[in-house]
Amino acid sequence: ISCSESCGCSSSNASSSLFQVVHAHKPHFMALHCQEFGGKNYEASMSHVDKFVKELLSSDAMKDYNRARVYLDENYKSQEHFTALGSFYFLHESLKNIYQFDFKAKKYKKVTGKEIYSDTLESTPMLEKEKFPQDYFPECKWSRKGFIRTRWCITDCAFDLVNIHLFHDASNLIAWETSPSVYSGIRHKALGYVLDRIIDQRFEKVSYFVFGDFNFRLDAKAVVE
Repeated sequence: ISCSESCGCSSSNASSSLFQVVHAHKPHFMALHCQEFGGKNYEASMSHVDKFVKELLSSDAMKDYNRARVYLDENYKSQEHFTALGSFYFLHESLKNIYQFDFKAKKYKKVTGKEIYSDTLESTPMLEKEKFPQDYFPECKWSRKGFIRTRWCITDCAFDLVNIHLFHDASNLIAWETSPSVYSGIRHKALGYVLDRIIDQRFEKVSYFVFGDFNFRLDAKAVVE
């Protein structure tokens, strides 16, 4: 599941929608990837974020998920690191022998209990978080674009889950000028950066799932014409 511009105004609406999905599909392992967590005005929306997280972890709808990991990039004061990404993982009580990879120790650790990590995720060894290099950004102006990667092992099946947020079209006029637009090229370059990172030689290669906000756009020039 992926949610963009999450919890900017109503945490109750966001959580109720999620509970409907849980009730309908009854997943055993659930991953929720959020982008722009807290909305555009992150500092003012912090209370919605905290309420949303507490409601998820304590709700009756989620009572059968006895293990959880929540990773929130809340350090909005750090311009070079802040991505506003939020990654949630819920494990059903029926699942046994679930392990998560420690990227620093390079080994798996058994998942027990419910844990929340926020602020400086750079120091959390259970994930990899990166903001795209500054020269990737249009006109080299920082925005909250990057990715978070976690690795899991369920009954000897290992896989990566990547929460990604690619670049939007900062100007529709500029996007309309050429096809493909300059922004499409930037998105392509950033996606390539992520794929190179998750299949490099630092760690064993495993299957991976990349989902989040790709900010895909139609060919604006052709649409207008």
